[in-house]
Amino acid sequence: MPSGLALALATTACADRETTPSFTAVDAQSLVWDSVLGRAGGATVVWRMWRGDPSINAYVDGWVAPRVLERFGVTLRAVGGQGPEIVNQLVTEREAGARGTADLVWINGETFHNLRREDLLFGPWAGRLPNAAHVDSGSSIIMRDFEQDPAGFESPWGTVQFALIHDTLRVPDPPRTFAELRDWIVANPGRFTHDQSFAGMTFLKALMYSLDGGVDAFRGGFDQEKWAAASEKVFSWLETLEPHFWRGGEVYPPGVAEMHRLFANGEIDFTMSNNHNEAITKVRQGILPPSARPFLLRDGTVANAHYIGIPFNAPNPAAAMVVADFLLSPEAQLEKLKPSVWADGTVLDIESVPEPWRSGFQSLERDPLALPADSLAKYARPEVAPEYHERMLEGWRTRVRGS
Repeated sequence: MPSGLALALATTACADRETTPSFTAVDAQSLVWDSVLGRAGGATVVWRMWRGDPSINAYVDGWVAPRVLERFGVTLRAVGGQGPEIVNQLVTEREAGARGTADLVWINGETFHNLRREDLLFGPWAGRLPNAAHVDSGSSIIMRDFEQDPAGFESPWGTVQFALIHDTLRVPDPPRTFAELRDWIVANPGRFTHDQSFAGMTFLKALMYSLDGGVDAFRGGFDQEKWAAASEKVFSWLETLEPHFWRGGEVYPPGVAEMHRLFANGEIDFTMSNNHNEAITKVRQGILPPSARPFLLRDGTVANAHYIGIPFNAPNPAAAMVVADFLLSPEAQLEKLKPSVWADGTVLDIESVPEPWRSGFQSLERDPLALPADSLAKYARPEVAPEYHERMLEGWRTRVRGS
């Protein structure tokens, strides 16, 4: 909660002010937090983010936005945009010398890599957030983004782990390894596919780990020779099985939302998600059937964190920092963890969180559909260098899709 001074500064700020006074990375590092709050009040923060999930949209638009407006005088407006769109937009603005069109971006991994390479992020700033003190600094998943040091240029927001989803009525005993999955696909033609987006490529990265010595073989940065050998195994696996995929591998769903619809309509027997808890929210919402359950492949599934960044040309970086700090607050982290809201994993060290929030996390009812924490930990595999993800998508498009 803001101090009385900060709240007064926020509520007395000029109501029609569209941008904050000049606020530099030096200010982000040196100003006391009350001064940051004072620079933020009255500003509008445009947040460019993936808008493909109604649960996430409802959390941001209906829960976060009203609270940052009431408490800090900051108007939050979320707009669509992700991955290469964000990078391309910022490159275009830089080349045109144009005023920034976004104050926050939702990113991770390969997008962070490209933004840092092009020097398109404001910062460092993330370590200055008061709620950063509660981040789980012992987690390698949170503190390393696709093997990269966030270096204060992005603030962690949530954690997820890839899971497949099956219908217990149609497939009561699903395959538990990639080898078993291969046999199942051959024995059940037309009943399996993956999407063309982030979840599908994450599935293929886990397959890459499995076929070529495990994740440790790929740690320590991108290696072209390793990629060449490993990708040959992945694409050979796919090319052998593709005739047995849904629609003979001629068509792939664009994203997980389309996969969920195919699954719910009985056209395929598995769907997938980068969030191991997504089956929970989608069953509650009636998008997936009540008999849908998540499961993990014992070869290992990829776990990662997602983050918030501030563009180099953000009109309102101080207000963006205030929003990012609120997203890190125990209150906001607990809310999005609720199965009825989003079921997105927290980035906080629960033991360091003050009461009453610590008790709130500890007493949060565990959904019966949720995967056990010990199983998630046992089978979690980290992300490796972002070039592997980029090359996987590029290779899949050219070799498998022929485009």
